[in-house]
Amino acid sequence: MNKLALPPSEWRIVWQRTALILAASTAGSWVMSNLVMMSLDEGMNAVGTVLALGMPTALGGPILLFLQVRSAQLREANRKLETLASTDWLTDCLNRRAFTSRVTSSLGQTGGHGTLLVIDADHFKTINDRFGHERGDEVLQLIAGAIRDSVRGGDLVGRIGGEEFGVFLQDAGDDIANAAAERIRAAVNALFVTSEGIAQRLSVSIGGAVCAGDSGFSELFQIADRRLYEAKHAGRNRVELGRTAGDSELAAMSAAIG
Repeated sequence: MNKLALPPSEWRIVWQRTALILAASTAGSWVMSNLVMMSLDEGMNAVGTVLALGMPTALGGPILLFLQVRSAQLREANRKLETLASTDWLTDCLNRRAFTSRVTSSLGQTGGHGTLLVIDADHFKTINDRFGHERGDEVLQLIAGAIRDSVRGGDLVGRIGGEEFGVFLQDAGDDIANAAAERIRAAVNALFVTSEGIAQRLSVSIGGAVCAGDSGFSELFQIADRRLYEAKHAGRNRVELGRTAGDSELAAMSAAIG
């Protein structure tokens, strides 16, 4: 790989910073040279002007450009390391730790409003046994792609278990959440895994928790996971949503505890 390979945005930063610093240093050189010559009761002649303006450019320009490129390469390397540390290698989704962290941060920023979906591939063990683990990995990649294509650009998608995915729909209430979950379910259900003339339609079960108040990730996940369990036991390939703050279920639970 070319060590100088940088995205266009980084090259723009490199050239802009190099030009600004070089312009400032050249101007400073001319001013200082002029002050020195004036202190000697001599004005700045043509040769002095050329030297004052040309020396910083000729000597400092290449060095400055080199340092800016190295700085940009370091920034790019750090970005790639951060991406690798937060990304699931197979599906290119967020890994569990990064997903949990970003959902928690989003909940704090939005005052606890949004919806968490927990999505589980139906009959995944059967798919692995029937088609092999390589096909199983391909199925997870297909499902991950279908999920990403079915949500908004700002929503978070993570792989939180073997065949389990999480989606956080920011600022999404019941209607938006249900529509998004149904889009995901339908998109996956349109896919097939095939091998040696054998085809099997894919499907997922989805449990969701709509957060309408000050709730954390743990509470959201518990409710979404319970709804996922209900979807599985109701026949799979379906969506079940629940609520957190202020819903009747939590009120009943609080009353029972009290």
